[in-house]
Amino acid sequence: MTQDVDVITLGCRLNASESDAMVALARDDGLTNAVIINTCAVTNDAVAESRRRVRKARRDRPDATIIVTGCAAQIDPTAFAAMDEVDQVLGNHDKMLPGAFLDQSERIRVNDIMTVRENAPQFMGSENSPDKAQSRTRAFLQVQNGCDHRCTFCIIPYGRGNARSVPAGEVVSHVRNLVRQGYREVVLTGVDLSSWGGDLPGTPPLGDLVRRVLKLVPELDRLRLSSIDPAEVDPILFEQIVTEPRMTPYLHLSLQSGDDMILKRMKRRHSRQQVIDLCHALQTRRPEITFGADIIAGFPTEDDAMFDNSLRIVSDVGIPWLHVFPYSARAGTPAAKIPPVDGNIVKARAKTLREAGTVAKAAHLRSRVGDVDVALFEETGQGRLPDFSLIRVNNPPPAGSLGKVTVIEARDDHLIGSLHG
Repeated sequence: MTQDVDVITLGCRLNASESDAMVALARDDGLTNAVIINTCAVTNDAVAESRRRVRKARRDRPDATIIVTGCAAQIDPTAFAAMDEVDQVLGNHDKMLPGAFLDQSERIRVNDIMTVRENAPQFMGSENSPDKAQSRTRAFLQVQNGCDHRCTFCIIPYGRGNARSVPAGEVVSHVRNLVRQGYREVVLTGVDLSSWGGDLPGTPPLGDLVRRVLKLVPELDRLRLSSIDPAEVDPILFEQIVTEPRMTPYLHLSLQSGDDMILKRMKRRHSRQQVIDLCHALQTRRPEITFGADIIAGFPTEDDAMFDNSLRIVSDVGIPWLHVFPYSARAGTPAAKIPPVDGNIVKARAKTLREAGTVAKAAHLRSRVGDVDVALFEETGQGRLPDFSLIRVNNPPPAGSLGKVTVIEARDDHLIGSLHG
């Protein structure tokens, strides 16, 4: 928030990072008495929720300028512009440009996202970039945008455009700037983060970027990745994960399914066995590593045996941080044309997967009892361990601080610990 400008964020971490940047842009442009809604388009429900938030914003702020942006606005700008509550629709690229909020005379300002070949200037590591707008204890840094893949369930490439990367030198400068501001942990994020570098000279892999950041910013305490494609863990990245202590022992995998036929119908580029082999190789080299994963329940044509493969991979790998999504057809995607699984079956499978995730999380938390580790404390007073476990202590230090802790008890979804003096 800046003056009386509110930014409402729906969807992913990338949207959250961009909302922080828009706060600074709005401030610099002198925008006042406005609400910016940064929408999500990942499912039909997300679009519907975006529209609900627009209507609520008008009820709450009847005299404010309502500006709608984000993926849903990029994909279908006319639908949002047709809403009486909306004053302006801004595209995903336009929203991040200097001067984005100076002029509301055009009701729709949305370009062809597929023609965009560069990232917005504020992600280029400038000393004047709006990192200082971030209010979180860890800083989310966008180093990649867009996606060149076309998974059959996903509409996001049409909201984000083709893959494009921020050059490594500019990322390093950006990280230094964040560390100067006091951030102890930086999270590299993007739409298809593991494709970073594919459009840069020499096509460097993501591991090269990670290695440079850790080498050239030695004062950075922790580096984390937001989410990666298991098909694109390059050898350099693998070595950084297993050998560099400042690289957090946690990897969130864009898994989507544990069944090979469903993965093929999704147009994913990994197999079930490739995921298991990768995770076991990482665990062998760095036993404390943990995994998160996204899994879709009830993708069209998924039968009981296919679902069982997804269910079993949770225990085969050990995935304590599981994000389960009941399949929801997204208009405009190939998967939406495939006969769906019965909705009640989809809900039941999602529930079963979540229960498996709960069991895996409880087992992992129990395994941490007695450990000594370092937590990054959040605004809530809770801390995050490097493996993403949540820990609570008496008299926590200020938000953004690192504190040495001993784990003394495991609860259902968090740890109890004692803080070292």
